[in-house]
Amino acid sequence: MSESDHKSSPVPLSKGQREIMEIVWDKSEVSVFEIRQILSEVRDVARNTVRTMVERMEDKGWLTHRVIGRTYFYSALVPREVSLGARVVEMVDKACGGHPERLMTALMDYRGLTKEEVQRIREILDQSQDKKTTKRRTQT
Repeated sequence: MSESDHKSSPVPLSKGQREIMEIVWDKSEVSVFEIRQILSEVRDVARNTVRTMVERMEDKGWLTHRVIGRTYFYSALVPREVSLGARVVEMVDKACGGHPERLMTALMDYRGLTKEEVQRIREILDQSQDKKTTKRRTQT
């Protein structure tokens, strides 16, 4: 069982719901009116559509709300990093056959990496390896 199996993965979101989450993460706390204003800069969207999507996202455990007067203000229950992690795991599993090295190869072949990005990735890998080594020592 991989380490990612132990982490709780949030229920997947639709593209529109992910757009709303980006707004919520950026603003910290936001009303349906504010979400609709931001979305309407890109495309036409009805207030009821936004309200329904937000309510479903709350049911899925992505959002919570507080009420001030008659206005509901929504904030994220799921941090942006957890969402990204779940999407990366899904991509590795579905698009890369469960092989993370294929994802890295595709990233290098099709996007390329700067020297700084390569150095940062090496540091992350070294830190991860150090954590695993320390964890094994404490378990024995």
